[in-house]
Amino acid sequence: MDLRQLAALVAVAEHGTFSAAADSLHTVQSNVSTHVARLERELGTTLVDRSAGRLTEEGELVVARARRVQAELDALAADVASLRHEVEGTTRVGVIGTTARWLVPTLLTAMEARHPKVAVAVLEGNTSTLLPQLAGGRIDLGVINYPAIDPEIVVEPLFDEDLIVVAPLGHPLADAVELSVADLAAHELILPPPGASIRVDLDRAAAEAGVTLVPKAELDGIRLIASMAFEGYGAAVLPSTAVPRWLRGDFRMIPVKGVAPRRVGIGHRRRGLPSAPTRAVTEVLREVVRERAAEKRGIHPSPS
Repeated sequence: MDLRQLAALVAVAEHGTFSAAADSLHTVQSNVSTHVARLERELGTTLVDRSAGRLTEEGELVVARARRVQAELDALAADVASLRHEVEGTTRVGVIGTTARWLVPTLLTAMEARHPKVAVAVLEGNTSTLLPQLAGGRIDLGVINYPAIDPEIVVEPLFDEDLIVVAPLGHPLADAVELSVADLAAHELILPPPGASIRVDLDRAAAEAGVTLVPKAELDGIRLIASMAFEGYGAAVLPSTAVPRWLRGDFRMIPVKGVAPRRVGIGHRRRGLPSAPTRAVTEVLREVVRERAAEKRGIHPSPS
């Protein structure tokens, strides 16, 4: 087994066909086919179902491991380079959408100043989509919501964020000065689906108050929920930074009491040492959050 065989299989997984995989690797299709076939013989199993044009179950398992191997090799090269001179290399960061909007511009600016030879690739998503990519080695760290349940991932706290209610003008909740969970239970709300981090906290708070929240719609994505609330579809409980300071519209923002703040953390793979570029990004991330907390409504940095 060698790295070329693993790279060929990963390319097939990512590009769908042997010919597209060959193009991505700047080689010919016969080379990719040969590498995959040799890997299959060595492992004694079929990794690609040629008739169906997809990986087998065994192939999916090997690709997941191969991505981790490649991530470790990239980290090794970056670490060695950082010992000789300044930190350089590439790191891939996944960030939840509402946080990405205010955090990423400052993060990239700070990285350009502090570590100009580090290339930072940013992927926006929600926690449920970022976790498998982090575990599989497609990204190197993730700024994600608690709780992040994955045995392959360790999450360290980054900041807490207050929750607010966004209610369209004319909605029964819009005139309130402050709202409780019991107040929210009296009206239909735009909510994340069961199991999403904010929904878990809301349902827990509702159970403690002896009430049940009633969904008007269940949407997977805080930015989508926020947009629906801004457009007047209904009221929603959102992180405070989901409403940009520059945004104006026919809605009101009301504090909500009795609900724990959203907790956002930095996730990384449990096994393997993060590369020097990834460690540099993590350090700058914490600095940026501390610096911007004073100007961002409802953000409370976690102790380092």
